[in-house]
Amino acid sequence: MPESIRPLYDALGAEGYYHQYADAYANPHEPEIRALVLKNLHRIPSEHLLDFSAGSGEVSRALLEAGVQQITGSDPYTQALYTRQTGRPCYNWDFQTVFSSKSTEHQFSSIISSFAMHLCPQEALFPLCWNLLQMAPVLIIITPHKRPEIEKMPGFKLIWEDKALTPRGKSVRMKAYGI
Repeated sequence: MPESIRPLYDALGAEGYYHQYADAYANPHEPEIRALVLKNLHRIPSEHLLDFSAGSGEVSRALLEAGVQQITGSDPYTQALYTRQTGRPCYNWDFQTVFSSKSTEHQFSSIISSFAMHLCPQEALFPLCWNLLQMAPVLIIITPHKRPEIEKMPGFKLIWEDKALTPRGKSVRMKAYGI
């Protein structure tokens, strides 16, 4: 696994990066993700969650640790890694699958997307979030940026937010949205 993900991600693109490193992917911010999930679990409808753009299952592993069992993953690149590390099923949905409405017949109590939504092209963000919120009443986004700012788009409301600091003092944000 490369030490720094971002330069390779920029150079290879998502598909190229995951083609080469999917089986070894690990989010370096897993401690902050875990802390945010566990701290806010009481606010997350957890009857049946979708871990969207699940990576290696950082969110799902925190949920499993907390006793949440009804979790399904979705990631077009790390599907096998996710299933191996969580023991949970994983769809291969990508942004295109969701914003073209090919997955909205599925229903969840909430959807959590960690370290992915800031990568969605701006023109696709509205239909992607809208369709995710057709599948669940709550969409939770964990991001290393202020982006995406779903609350600035018409029709979406910010329900709550929290953040955790990395050892370097950077914020990892968790925001919950509804319509």
